Amino acid sequence: MSRIVLVTGATAGIGEATAELFAQEGWDVIITGRRAERLQLLQKKIESKYGNRCLSLCFDVRDQAAVNQQISTLDVNWRDIDVLVNNAGLASGRAPIQDADPNDWELMLDTNVKGLLYVTHAVTPGMIARKGGHIINISSIAGKQVYANGNVYCASKHAVDALCKGMRIDLLPHGIKVTSINPGAVDTEFSIVRFKGDKESAANVYKGYTPLYAEDIADTIYYAASRPKHVTINELIVMPTAQASAHYIVKE
Repeated sequence: MSRIVLVTGATAGIGEATAELFAQEGWDVIITGRRAERLQLLQKKIESKYGNRCLSLCFDVRDQAAVNQQISTLDVNWRDIDVLVNNAGLASGRAPIQDADPNDWELMLDTNVKGLLYVTHAVTPGMIARKGGHIINISSIAGKQVYANGNVYCASKHAVDALCKGMRIDLLPHGIKVTSINPGAVDTEFSIVRFKGDKESAANVYKGYTPLYAEDIADTIYYAASRPKHVTINELIVMPTAQASAHYIVKE
């Protein structure tokens, strides 16, 4: 029987690349996101290109009732989730704390922290019952270092870092692995969302050097998920070669 991975935020970027890579490696894939049309296109692509089962679930991770309803009513053939990739997340706005829009704070905290918690809370009972599983949380270098105008986004990812450590302790007796992946600069829709649709400003973030791409992080996620049962990658920080930290990037 094929193993099952659930990937949140699979409609673009890291989530989409991760779902495809797991399918390529023979896994059955549950993809979730808010954009139904994109989910359906990805589902068709996975099924036709890789021949694997794919189930798309359209919901917002911020909606706890929707998360619980979708996960609790999974068909028996989809319930045994081996790996959960908590990828859904975003940055919204790039202003100093005194000028920021509190609506951006709500969006980031609700998605990056509470959304991750809601999905984890819905999936872990099945893993506990089966005495095994793997939770991979996509955090950020922002969860390790704080930078100017990153304030609440950095706080949300620091929360993810702490949650990973707490989950690792709580789930240890149940044989459940917990991994944190912390990327540096990755060229995806992330910056477009952060700059609220300003594609020029978003593109400038990645000018003058070669950033990471979604496929690079997907490779890292799959590496962590494919280790032997007795091996856990607790955390990884992944950077473009041109980047040393959240603060230092060498541009041409």
